[in-house]
Amino acid sequence: MKNLKNKTALITGGTKGIGYGIAAAMLEKGMNVAITSRKKKAAEKAAKKLNKIGKGKAIGIKADVVSFEAQQKAVKKTIKEFGGIDAMIANAGVGHFAPISELSDEDWHETIDTNLTGVFHSVKASVNALKKSEGYLITIASLAGTNFFAKGAAYNASKFGLVGFTQAVMMDLRQDNVKVSTIMPGSVATHFNGHKPDDTDGWKIQPEDIGQMVVDLLTMPARTLPSKVEVRPSKPPKK
Repeated sequence: MKNLKNKTALITGGTKGIGYGIAAAMLEKGMNVAITSRKKKAAEKAAKKLNKIGKGKAIGIKADVVSFEAQQKAVKKTIKEFGGIDAMIANAGVGHFAPISELSDEDWHETIDTNLTGVFHSVKASVNALKKSEGYLITIASLAGTNFFAKGAAYNASKFGLVGFTQAVMMDLRQDNVKVSTIMPGSVATHFNGHKPDDTDGWKIQPEDIGQMVVDLLTMPARTLPSKVEVRPSKPPKK
């Protein structure tokens, strides 16, 4: 996309953290964004804040990625509001970390249902719109999608699966002129897994950094596709 002005993106889990950072970066370029959340109030509150940027329009939609029907409705609302979808950013995710002997069935299913099946729902619901616009699909995975660690059975499984899923979808859609990339961040200063960002997080990737990366991907020459992007803090603290 040479010019992002008036283009439209649908971002799942866009009320805070990485999703919010991506939305803000897009609005700065004059794009319109629809952000989703499981909670209507959170979606509308974040959209109101984003609209103060003033270079594009933001709307908030209640839609849980675990529900395919909810994702279909989010796509329809976005198209009704803005006329189409040029970019789908599948960002919503959760993390539960425990040794396998302590990992509950509930936490396993919530992790897989949100981080993997939820992305399938978002992609499936938006794929026809992306084909029509010859748009861009970006999934937000993690370095945990290639690096396994103790207490990460559920999270690793979801992110390893997401990386493989996204690369297969890239192969499916490339002849339709739909670009597909996955971004795999390391430590990001967000509220993920109950963390509260503070002054000690300065060394981490910031949400706006991922926002800049997404904008850069969207504006790459049409002939070039960075299909899998690993991103990590440039200088983490010494252990």
